Amino acid sequence: MPQTRRTFLASSAVGAAGLAISPYAAYAALGRATKPLRILVLGGTGFIGPHIVEACLARGHTLTLFNRGKTEKATGHDFANTDGIDRRYGNRDPEKLALEDQDPGPDNPKGLTSLEEGEWDAVIDNSGYWPRIVGASAELLAPRVKHYLFISTVSVYESHDKVGADTTASIGTMEDPTVEDFGSSFENYGPAKALCERAVERAMPGRALSLRPGLIVGPGDLTGRFTYWPVRAAKGGEMLAPGSPDDPIQMIDARDLATWAVHCVERQVTGTFDAAGPQAPELTIGDILDACTNASDADTTLTWCDAEFLESQGVSPWGHMPLWIPPKGEQIGFHQRDVSASIAAGLTFLPVLKTCKDTLDWYNGLAEDSRYRRVAGIDAEREAEVLAAWHEQQG
Repeated sequence: MPQTRRTFLASSAVGAAGLAISPYAAYAALGRATKPLRILVLGGTGFIGPHIVEACLARGHTLTLFNRGKTEKATGHDFANTDGIDRRYGNRDPEKLALEDQDPGPDNPKGLTSLEEGEWDAVIDNSGYWPRIVGASAELLAPRVKHYLFISTVSVYESHDKVGADTTASIGTMEDPTVEDFGSSFENYGPAKALCERAVERAMPGRALSLRPGLIVGPGDLTGRFTYWPVRAAKGGEMLAPGSPDDPIQMIDARDLATWAVHCVERQVTGTFDAAGPQAPELTIGDILDACTNASDADTTLTWCDAEFLESQGVSPWGHMPLWIPPKGEQIGFHQRDVSASIAAGLTFLPVLKTCKDTLDWYNGLAEDSRYRRVAGIDAEREAEVLAAWHEQQG
């Protein structure tokens, strides 16, 4: 049954016991599907891709992975010798080679040519950003695929000024839909994703599903955004906490997203769903930071600084303070979306403490020189300056 805030938080202590051996170890408990599928994954070697691959393998599905072979060299997710995976290389852009710095050939094909043969029960597209490119994949595959799942984003919405909005909310638009540039403030990211959703639906009417995640978090995150919080808490000392402990938060652990995506593919779910949670207002920034401080043995104290003070100090929501957005004005509904339809369609949530602890364990397990052993957020020196200013203001 759907989790309430009480069960979501109370189950945290159980989920966090022991060290996480692998970000993907939990998928072994999913069990085998009664009817294995042939699934094509577009991408599969970055952050959410490996989670989706591992979830599919745990369920016994046969996979084809299509990508350039470039990201895997950095992340190590090449899956080259993994049973049940057919590797195909190419470029989502039909006009470009897989690796543009190399000569064309059988190991460096152009565009989508390596996908011109084959049939699949489903496609999971987690690497599409531009409607021209996503449309090319969907149109090519439509005659040979039964179901198409596109990973979109909650950024498709025109605004977040309403608490309890759902997928019927208005969608953002671009002045020029042919532009393939996110813009200086990333203003085209959401509208472009919305156009990608439409491109898939045009190619495969009645056979498409779009999942719109909020911030995707958890072990394997290459952006360092959510990772900032458990890593900072593990350093101990006085820690800057933004806004009020009661400020609502919605997010999605990559493992929840992957598990739900496979669940939907197996049932050929169609339509559009938001992928974030738990149901507003059941999780707060206070819950998350408490979980982060409990994820390690560090002696960490939280100092809550209100939104107005942080603004006066030039401390930005989402940027300096990842995940957090003050629940007011045009952004009041960003972390308070109605995801009841998603929960009814099978979306579940891991305990928040498990997400925090597993993320910290994964981060600490990276090599010291790993390019992905990084965090976003405010730096230590600036954090100390802001805390000093707060104490001075408080007298």
